[in-house]
Amino acid sequence: MTSVAEGTGERTGKGQGKGLGGNSVGLLGSAVIGISTVAPVYCLTSTLGPTVGQVGVQMPAVFLAGFLPMLLVAFAYRELNKAVPDCGTSFTWTVQAFGPRVGWMCGWGLVIATIIVLSNLAGVATSFFYLLLGEITGSDAVAALDGNRPVHVATCLAFIAVATAISYRGMTATKGVQYALVALQLAVLAVFAVMALAKARSGDLPASIGFSWTWLNPFAVQSFAAFTAGLSLSIFMFWGWDACLTVNEETEGSAKTPGRAALLAMAVLVGSYLVTAVAAQMFAGVGEEGTGLGNPETAGNVFAALADPVMGTALGVLLFVAVLASAAASLQTTFLPVARTVLAMSAYEALPPSFARIHPRFKSPGRATVAAGIATGVFYAAMSFLSENVLIDTIYALGLMICFYYSITAFACAWYFRGELGRSARDALFKGVFPVLGGVLLAAVFCKTLYDMWDPSYGSGSSVLGVGSVFVIGVGLLLAGAVLMELMRRRSPAFFRGEVLTRSTPALVVEE
Repeated sequence: MTSVAEGTGERTGKGQGKGLGGNSVGLLGSAVIGISTVAPVYCLTSTLGPTVGQVGVQMPAVFLAGFLPMLLVAFAYRELNKAVPDCGTSFTWTVQAFGPRVGWMCGWGLVIATIIVLSNLAGVATSFFYLLLGEITGSDAVAALDGNRPVHVATCLAFIAVATAISYRGMTATKGVQYALVALQLAVLAVFAVMALAKARSGDLPASIGFSWTWLNPFAVQSFAAFTAGLSLSIFMFWGWDACLTVNEETEGSAKTPGRAALLAMAVLVGSYLVTAVAAQMFAGVGEEGTGLGNPETAGNVFAALADPVMGTALGVLLFVAVLASAAASLQTTFLPVARTVLAMSAYEALPPSFARIHPRFKSPGRATVAAGIATGVFYAAMSFLSENVLIDTIYALGLMICFYYSITAFACAWYFRGELGRSARDALFKGVFPVLGGVLLAAVFCKTLYDMWDPSYGSGSSVLGVGSVFVIGVGLLLAGAVLMELMRRRSPAFFRGEVLTRSTPALVVEE
């Protein structure tokens, strides 16, 4: 039977029945999509080393600190989704709370962050693809193909094309692939953690260190600057869980299930991160030589250095497979939020109407998905051939976009429900206090990152007229969104006059 989301009447006007396939995903499938988008194995192998380099043995504590603002923002997403289960998520909610311009820029922040991540994931998948082939064949020449720029870019484009095709075929195809890839990631992490803990406790490793509860104390970090640097890395490790919410119109019980799935995904992520971090730290220590997690030569890919020592040659290959699977799985699921955000923006006249077209058979936003794939491929190829430094700095600018749209969404929750905050203690906490606190924390990280980016030494070390390239790229991408918004204002004045999507626009009719 059909029912209407909390606090709304029958659905009328723009955006009704966008055509997505309803009831395609359940609680478990939605949580799997959130976990996959985050790419836990890839995040761990690329972040364990840099985090130790900043905060030493307090790495587990910093992971917990990064989890806190994400959890608080997740409460905001859950409450907003209950009231307005719309695939536009941050875009739709912030338009209804703060108006068309703020909402449009929030949607732009999500879209551009996702394009950057997609291009990065494609690059990572390519690198580990050739690294794995080199391990399997025992050929350094095969592994070195990743360093051949034309071969690397061509392979990246092939990965992007495959991921686009799977996403184009809708949620059923997406869900089936993700169950296998996420199960593989979590299973390999579990095996790695068990073996690392067992060898660390044996006492036969000179670099291993004993566990201490002080590792979980964030106040033991040596300086505030080190703490904020580690925190920004930790926040990146949790980014992507909101993919659970962007498929809300395709989820069974779309008013409640996506929020529950997001919290379930967050619980799995923080648990796997803490266990793996503690196991790796006990096994390898935090030294700057050999397999130590503080070794700058292995910081970018810790699992490559620890695979054989922890799991042996035969099982160690599984870690390479898991990292490749992690990047490939996230590459595919990360198309979901960008395509559905573009779909919603188009349905509400904030973008050209062609992006609102739904494939009649697959019930997916086909035009938006293909556009996202093309944009990702062009972006990565252009940045790769333009300059390796530009590509690196663009990735560094990602944190700015993440904090930008997450914090705005958190504040939008408190403002949207401002008239309900006095009804009960629960409403006050989950609709007001927690979202505002999460928004303030992420806004603080945004401001601190913006300040640090000004320094040319941030990122690749390049600069433009004495200003850090990361700052120029990050701020430039936001300003590009403002310019595009002005062009769309002239094309779609009704949306920007607040005539299409307002606080009074009813939520989608959902199937129960």
